[in-house]
Amino acid sequence: MSALYVVIVVLVQSVANNNKPNMRLIFKGFSLTLLFLASALGAPSTIDPSSTTPSWVTVPNVDPKEGTIEKESQNQEVTPKIPKIYSMKVDTNVTNRFATTLVTSKVKNLDEKAQEATFAVVLPETAYISGFVMEIDGKKYEAYVKEKEEAKKTYDNAVSVGTAAGLVEVNARDSNRFTVSVNIEPQSKATFYLTYEELLARQNGQYEIVINLHPGQPVKDLGVQVNINETRPLKFVKAPSLRSGNEISKNDEKLDPKAVIENIANNRAVVSFKPDVERQKELAKNLGKKEADGLAGQFVVQYDVERDPQGGEILVSDGYFVHFFAPSDLKPLSKHVIFVLDTSGSMYGTRILQLKEAMKTILDQLKKEDTFNIIDFNSDINVWDIPGEKIQYQEVEQNYWDDPSKQNKSEQSLPGSFEANSENIKKAKNVVQKLEATGGTNIFSALEIALNLLKDNKNKDTRQPIIMFLTDGDPTSGETNTKTIVSKITEKNSGKIPIFSLSFGDGADRSFLEKLSLRNQAFARHIYEGADAALQLESFYKYISSPLLNKVAFKYVTERVSQVTKTNFPIFFDGSELVVAGRYPTHESAAVPSVVDNTPIDPGFAPVVNCYALPGPIELKPKFENPIGSLEKHWAYLTLKQILEDRDAADNKTELTKKALDIALKYSFVTPVSSLVVVKPNDTKTESNPEDASKSSNGPPGAAGYGPTLSFARPMSIYPNAGSVASYEAVHLVGQDLYDAMPQFASTPYLLLTTEVTTNVFEKLKTHLPWLVDIFNTENGTLTLPQGQFKLDSPTSLPNAPECPRTPLNQTGTCVLLKDCHQVYNLLTDLPTYSKFFCPLQEFAGVCCPTGTTT
Repeated sequence: MSALYVVIVVLVQSVANNNKPNMRLIFKGFSLTLLFLASALGAPSTIDPSSTTPSWVTVPNVDPKEGTIEKESQNQEVTPKIPKIYSMKVDTNVTNRFATTLVTSKVKNLDEKAQEATFAVVLPETAYISGFVMEIDGKKYEAYVKEKEEAKKTYDNAVSVGTAAGLVEVNARDSNRFTVSVNIEPQSKATFYLTYEELLARQNGQYEIVINLHPGQPVKDLGVQVNINETRPLKFVKAPSLRSGNEISKNDEKLDPKAVIENIANNRAVVSFKPDVERQKELAKNLGKKEADGLAGQFVVQYDVERDPQGGEILVSDGYFVHFFAPSDLKPLSKHVIFVLDTSGSMYGTRILQLKEAMKTILDQLKKEDTFNIIDFNSDINVWDIPGEKIQYQEVEQNYWDDPSKQNKSEQSLPGSFEANSENIKKAKNVVQKLEATGGTNIFSALEIALNLLKDNKNKDTRQPIIMFLTDGDPTSGETNTKTIVSKITEKNSGKIPIFSLSFGDGADRSFLEKLSLRNQAFARHIYEGADAALQLESFYKYISSPLLNKVAFKYVTERVSQVTKTNFPIFFDGSELVVAGRYPTHESAAVPSVVDNTPIDPGFAPVVNCYALPGPIELKPKFENPIGSLEKHWAYLTLKQILEDRDAADNKTELTKKALDIALKYSFVTPVSSLVVVKPNDTKTESNPEDASKSSNGPPGAAGYGPTLSFARPMSIYPNAGSVASYEAVHLVGQDLYDAMPQFASTPYLLLTTEVTTNVFEKLKTHLPWLVDIFNTENGTLTLPQGQFKLDSPTSLPNAPECPRTPLNQTGTCVLLKDCHQVYNLLTDLPTYSKFFCPLQEFAGVCCPTGTTT
């Protein structure tokens, strides 16, 4: 009998550790891809590395129900049909700027032999996986988060007793590639459900949801739906042109997704994208892809909300609060920008040309009220006199120059800042054009001189100082110990001047640059190599080009709040948003929010925001609002994110790791400190070696027992030596050589543990409402609620749905069965929340559901 087993592998490329040139990947959303490893169960357990014959071909686009297996003569070699994706759905629910995404993919094996089908998702770097379920032969297997070492023991034990297991590897700071493989019997199906969550960040005056779709073939039932529910009226909702996913592009009518945007209310909208097979092929062609490979691009939804122009709004509910702050009626602060630019030898060629191109555009964006300086560095550090178009101050690597005149400039004084007038901008462009790539990389001295320059100008210039630091490599000259560089620069930066770091290309040490910026009041970003590198630089500068406030401090009455996230921010940039979350007591003696005219009253926080703007210090007061649903996940997400950032910047990570782990385990978040393993019982007797299906070092999981070659389709940018990400095509790799062709991932193992459950109403609900596990009685199929015990099964008849006073969307609705109100699942985060909106339908569990949303 053939074996049925599961292999799970998450491959996440750390771009910083990929030393191959000409690679790029820009993912703000996630890339959805189905990969197929064609194989036959019962094949020899060894793989012939000399075989290079492709093992699969594309299958015509037919409905799985209509798929047939052609009989071939025994003497004729049959090319296996790859598994067919007959449905792919992406459902994103956004409430209070918090997005929960469920990816559902359904596959059928059309071949007469068992085959391997693999589901893969590239997640945004800011998202946490919070749920994974796979359905095989009508049974579901759910993953659970565990502490790393404990999960590793479970994984090792499962392998040692012959149980199929899978290893999940996720890099902490990069886009995370989640991959799941399952063996499917002939004419059988598999369904994958992946849930992840994130707090949307506002940039350039809007929130953006980016969904990468790469099925590798046209899909008959392909759909994306984004539901937006906000407390404030929606300012706009739009779906711009599809993007290729690998380069910044402009709107193109040919790539108009023709999405349907329904404005349900002034604060609610639904965006749907459901291209049929012909439309998918048309879009693929316009994106420069092969029609047979199906749609391969990014579907984007952009929106913003009407907001309080002053102190923002505070949402309060059940012991949690979230403060959104994005004032708009303010004049931009003038700024002093120091550009610290890497001109080492590794910048030679395309990189230096792209840097020059970007800098010329950035210089044009400086406002007349601004001042600036340009420092370029290699083994030496050059501080430029802009009006004179010459180097005024230079530090030379010791014993590098024989000509003593080269060292004379270190005895000269540093220049002052230069006004951003038209004449100086013109001369600065000439200076940029003179830059040449040569020598080593003296990062420490370059940043030290930049800080000295700002210190010398501190009393002369009251503008907001900003250091924009770009490098493409590790420090190779002067001080080369990155830990020492971070420590000394942070100590020297007593004025807490923001140092924004840009890592250019694959050679830069991104971890070092992230730590450097996090410790110095800023953040780091990566510039991917490609034709649009200059546009990426320009886009980053645009984000930091308009500071509206500095020294922003959120203040609340200490006795009334606890476990508050970060409350002090060095700068607020136009078009962005600052978010603070915390908790407040809900016991009887504590002050709780009261409501007047459906608007909550301050429960005693007395919140204010103190900051500096033009012309001086100001104090802003927020307004209180009713949230939509629970705020607990907002607090958990933001708290965990900031703990992990502090952990990245810390030398001693032990205590911060423990804090992060506690939250990750409580909320089932897959993070750099939590781990998962998936173990599925081997319920069939076979000669196959289940241990081979779990190994991650000597070959791909489950490689033994397959046919002579492994072939799969995937986004090219995920791997080195694969060319542009725009090139999405089939790649054929010979069995054991598969891992040799893949990068060595700098990643942390994550492991998933599963249980087997039956398929019924409860199982369908449990996928969306995991907390039901704790209150479901398997013996009688009821839920134990504070109101009593209620059934889930569908009755033969029901009375007319009665009206109810309050839905999770804060409006009147009708009482329907819990299983029939899918619209509110993402808002029912736990039992206490559900209890507030519970309503009985005779002996059955109901929920107050928005009118017109039941299914």
